[in-house]
Amino acid sequence: MRSVLLAVAVVFSSFASVSANADDAAMFGARETVIDISLSPDGTRIAYVEPGPGQSSSLYVSVIGDKAVPTKISGSDGAPWKISWCSWASNSRLVCKLYGLVNTGNGLISFTRLLAINADGTEVKSLGQRQTARSLGASQFDGDVIGWSTSDDGSVLMSREYVPEFSTGTNISSSAKGLGVDRVNTLTLKSSREAPANARAEGYLADTNGVVRIMELAQQRSDGVLTGKRSYLYRLVDGKTWKPFSESDGETPFYRPYAVDGITNTAYAYAKKDGRDALYKVALDGSLTATLVLENAKVDVDRLLAFGRTGRVFGAEIVTDKREAIIFDPAYKALAARLGKALSGFPLVSFVDASRDEKKLLLFAGSDVDPGRYYVFDRTTKRLSEIMLARPQLEGKPLAPVKSITFKAADGTMIPGYLTLPVGSNGKGLPALVMPHGGPSSRDEWGFDWLAQYFASQGFAVLQPNFRGSAGYGDNWYAENGFKSWRLSVGDVNDSARWLVSQGIADPAKLAAYGWSYGGYAALQSGVLDPDLFKAVVAIAPVTDLRMLIDDSKGFTNASIVADFVGSGEHIVSGSPLRNIAKLKAPVMMFTGDMDVNVNYNHAKAMDAALQNAKKSSRLIVYKGLDHQIDDSAQRADMLAKSLAFLKASLKM
Repeated sequence: MRSVLLAVAVVFSSFASVSANADDAAMFGARETVIDISLSPDGTRIAYVEPGPGQSSSLYVSVIGDKAVPTKISGSDGAPWKISWCSWASNSRLVCKLYGLVNTGNGLISFTRLLAINADGTEVKSLGQRQTARSLGASQFDGDVIGWSTSDDGSVLMSREYVPEFSTGTNISSSAKGLGVDRVNTLTLKSSREAPANARAEGYLADTNGVVRIMELAQQRSDGVLTGKRSYLYRLVDGKTWKPFSESDGETPFYRPYAVDGITNTAYAYAKKDGRDALYKVALDGSLTATLVLENAKVDVDRLLAFGRTGRVFGAEIVTDKREAIIFDPAYKALAARLGKALSGFPLVSFVDASRDEKKLLLFAGSDVDPGRYYVFDRTTKRLSEIMLARPQLEGKPLAPVKSITFKAADGTMIPGYLTLPVGSNGKGLPALVMPHGGPSSRDEWGFDWLAQYFASQGFAVLQPNFRGSAGYGDNWYAENGFKSWRLSVGDVNDSARWLVSQGIADPAKLAAYGWSYGGYAALQSGVLDPDLFKAVVAIAPVTDLRMLIDDSKGFTNASIVADFVGSGEHIVSGSPLRNIAKLKAPVMMFTGDMDVNVNYNHAKAMDAALQNAKKSSRLIVYKGLDHQIDDSAQRADMLAKSLAFLKASLKM
């Protein structure tokens, strides 16, 4: 029973319910119904971005109320622009970020644009630096909003990318180049300069008072290629001169700032402590005195908790077996405890947004067996209103509980992971999937996972191991990363499969590996390390050749970073599935989009061709016009259905 302190009401949903007889692949493959959501400054309306057919997306605005009907005010067809997010600049005006991907003939190039739009869909205006006929090139990224106005004037503090202009024969050309910061009125487009453009600038931070305080610089070689080194500069409260804050190749601790508190005049920053990320507050008064705020003996401190119009930090999160909020603010700590009781069936509760006065809060709550739902909480009336479901098509469908487990690797190390068993199963003798995560600088978490839940609904046990090479567990666990240390990472993946068999959970004749991105690489490479272990492999957008991965970045500014990350030496050959075709035995199915900017789809094409030339079982599905995420509900459903058919045939189910 929910807390008597909180009245609960379902307010609205713009999404039609899906028939109970709908195909499981379509139900689980459907994209989450909320791409982004935000609360208006006065707390009376929400704006949210909803996916549509294909890669399209639509922007809706709705009054929060029992009979609210959402109004579509804008949309994009996804060719090439997609709406990434939209937030309120004022009670009547929104700022949206668009992302686009274009094939230039010489490779895929991504672009971003910032637009402002009235809440009724009128007065659409571009917020990027205006290009002219004299511009010496095109602006790839408009920039980003780094501060929202605390009044209702519709202005924003934003970084802007400046492109210099051809100057011969004119006295009005601009020589500004790089990223600067302007305060922009989103309706009139009048602006004032807050920080001049800097060709090396990668980003800026404003404090909670809306003052630009920190600049991030990227180290470059003479040819413009990035080295991967970073440095940060800061300004005093009343200063215009930039002072050194920290640098990645310096002798002092490297503090990576993420937020600035204008009241206490300090930056929240991460730095290594005992090989793990810890959170510090660093004084911006000239002393740079650092004070430890939060650390954990097992895992890195994860993301900051900050919201509201000022981006005020009120806590941080850690992720052990489950995500946990450590709240610094006493009022929010007490509120979180009360909300936890009211939403006791949802262990994962997060603060998404707040009204200007923080009297109304936008929340998300979910669990392993609930994809999640959005609420608005009125702190004055103590009313908690459910407004939207993350995946309404799964409402009422029994989902499989997720259990945190550990298993012993070959060298005795205990490896954490997450086990999902089919609903109603006795958990013995099942067909099973080992599902390594992407990255490799990432990790899996406890909660709802649409891929794992789909296959559990089809009778599979699913194990998601956080193998060594995963992020979040500190430097020792990360090792040299999942490519340089591929034997360690893939060895843990294979040991997780052996654990499933040893526990009687998996039928050894019905074991398969299933992965996306780096997970696809690990699934393929598992057969190089132990050809007889898995009886089938499914790889989505996989890396298949480490030399190709390095070559793919040539001509881009991150070429040196990629080369350093992948490394050189014997592992380039031994660690590439494409170069070890002779060792592979299991039938393979691969999926990829031909507009994948993360992993070129030539990786999958080359792997498929090599397997077929070697007379081995392989099938490749290429989705036209789709990127790394395969952001298309119909094609995701197609991928799930084809994966299931392949696994059933290969595992003789």
